Amino acid sequence: MNDLIEQYRVQQPPYYRHVADEVEIFESAYRVRMPMMLKGPTGCGKTRFVEYMAWKLGKPLITVACNEDMTASDLVGRYLLDAQGTRWQDGPLAIAARLGAICYLDEVVEARQDTTVVIHPLTDSRRMLPLEKKGEIIHAHPDFHLVISYNPGYQNLMKDLKQSTKQRFGALDFNYPDAAIESEIIATESGVAPEAAAKLVSIAERARNLKGHGLDEGISTRMLVHAGSMIAEGVDPVKACRVALVRPITDDPDMRDALDAAVTTFF
Repeated sequence: MNDLIEQYRVQQPPYYRHVADEVEIFESAYRVRMPMMLKGPTGCGKTRFVEYMAWKLGKPLITVACNEDMTASDLVGRYLLDAQGTRWQDGPLAIAARLGAICYLDEVVEARQDTTVVIHPLTDSRRMLPLEKKGEIIHAHPDFHLVISYNPGYQNLMKDLKQSTKQRFGALDFNYPDAAIESEIIATESGVAPEAAAKLVSIAERARNLKGHGLDEGISTRMLVHAGSMIAEGVDPVKACRVALVRPITDDPDMRDALDAAVTTFF
């Protein structure tokens, strides 16, 4: 059991730059075992925040990248057939409940609604997980904590959490940091010079202003780190920005030209 716990433990402190009181709020939520919901755009630091909190709290972390093909069995567990016969294999949610880990369901709205309802018994005073196929009920370890995340910008009638699910969680809103903080993050994460990091953030701000006006999503902090890493490796800044920032977010020729122009303005 100890070996399994160590397998999921965050070994090195992840770099996370807090922007408000989100660390203290999460610590309070953990102490009272209130499930947490992180809402914010893609690449703004939600996953890094969970990794940092797992390390800070000294708890193992089990992350599940949710998708539309994920079934309840993928979360809870299933019977498998091998040379010795039939055996039960716990899913990541069951493992986390047994070990007392933080279970992080990333982009939970991508999963089918009939799948996400399996988390309900773990998010109220019962704190239990029924394994119906096995005929077992897991009573969650006292340290177990459930965290989910999603991007509200992708919400629609088909992909949204039920109110019966949302109201079981506390919520933290995430967004891209202020320019000065984001520049600091880019410089620290990528090794690029602070002046270049500030230029990258300025380009991102231009692109984010175009969200809903030709762009589905703006340039994320994660993308800026990629661009900064390429520049720090000696790649021409204009080429790095085209590869890491412009080309991934749009195929529209006019939009590409507009973003390329923004890049050449700063580099």
